[in-house]
Amino acid sequence: MLTQYVTVLQGTLAPALLIMALNVMLTVGEGRDKPLSAYWRLAGFIIGFAGAIVFAALRAAAVINQRTFVNYPTLWCCVIFDVAVFVVVLFARRITTNWHDHRALLDIANAIGAFAIAATTFRALPDVVLRLTIFVEPGDPIFTSDMLLRALGFVLGAVTAIVAALIFRTMRSTAIRWSFTTAVLLLIALLFVSHFTDLAQILQSKRIVHFPTEAFLALVWCINHQRHMVIAMVLVFIIPVAASIVMGFKIKPEGANEAIVRSHIAFRRRAKAAGAWSLVAMIGITFALTYGVAQTKRVITLSPPEDYSLSDGVATIKFSQINDGHLHRFQYKAKDGTVMRFIIIKKNGGAYGVGLDACDNCGDAGYYEKDGKIICKKCDVAINLATIGFKGGCNPVPFDYQVESGKIVIQTSTLDALSTHFQ
Repeated sequence: MLTQYVTVLQGTLAPALLIMALNVMLTVGEGRDKPLSAYWRLAGFIIGFAGAIVFAALRAAAVINQRTFVNYPTLWCCVIFDVAVFVVVLFARRITTNWHDHRALLDIANAIGAFAIAATTFRALPDVVLRLTIFVEPGDPIFTSDMLLRALGFVLGAVTAIVAALIFRTMRSTAIRWSFTTAVLLLIALLFVSHFTDLAQILQSKRIVHFPTEAFLALVWCINHQRHMVIAMVLVFIIPVAASIVMGFKIKPEGANEAIVRSHIAFRRRAKAAGAWSLVAMIGITFALTYGVAQTKRVITLSPPEDYSLSDGVATIKFSQINDGHLHRFQYKAKDGTVMRFIIIKKNGGAYGVGLDACDNCGDAGYYEKDGKIICKKCDVAINLATIGFKGGCNPVPFDYQVESGKIVIQTSTLDALSTHFQ
């Protein structure tokens, strides 16, 4: 349950905060006094969400086994629209003031916002959607207490992200405009850094760009602190929190008549409540993504790779080395320099399960053995032994091999062709 909760929370926070922020910054009029383009942001989310579901389904079915093919253009779109939407927010006040006089400008801003929401949603949610596929472990009944706990964790993670965004939204009318705008600009800047970090990884792995030492070290730091960036996206709202609380104390309950006095009293309460609840949300999310992740990501050390024979483009593993029914891990350096791992285990009935130490859903996190089960290190799901060697789900990526007298033979050219799974 905790693993589902923190994973879904971390995955849904960025889209939820971006949608909330742009809705606040670009909202104009009330009722019907708003342009048709005001609904484009909702359409952007629907398109991005639908695309994420399709992409996740194709990955789960192993139709797409090289995520870079989709992630590369997606990240370019994210980076470009992050910059564009930053400019939109910077001039949001001018765009929304007297918008009837420059309707086309507001339409352009809403279009940019819609594209940014669609790209960010499509980028963030496939891994969240894939969590739906691991509610039930292979061989277990559908309805079990573990399944219900995983489902509850999934729902709570999504609800927490949405509720936090809605709580922050309450400060739109209680905090000074510049404070909320500053927080939104910092949020978009962090989104840009996160997206650019992922893009730079691909550029580096494909050798499209060679980063100098200082830039490479900065890239490594960003890669190692992705979760902290998500936390920072929440913490930037400390600026409107402080502004809202200050306004709650600053406004005096006085005026020309009782109605004005009552409105001032109501504003003071609302401002303090908005700031206080936003602070609670920030502390709760920070705690969940630090302590919660620490509990779910206790270091699991993969067993060291074993020796095997490698000669003339052929890898050979003797049956006597792998006949004990336990997981055996091997390492291979591909022609492009990528260090790969593959696993072999003898299954019930005498057949062998052979595949990469990676899957299409969770990447190259690897598998480990616990209590007689083979478990994915990233999503903590037990793999059905009978399905190792077949495509789909969280199964190890299979590849061709030959069984000869007393040994398993693997052509290294087969492994070379699969090196992208470890990039």
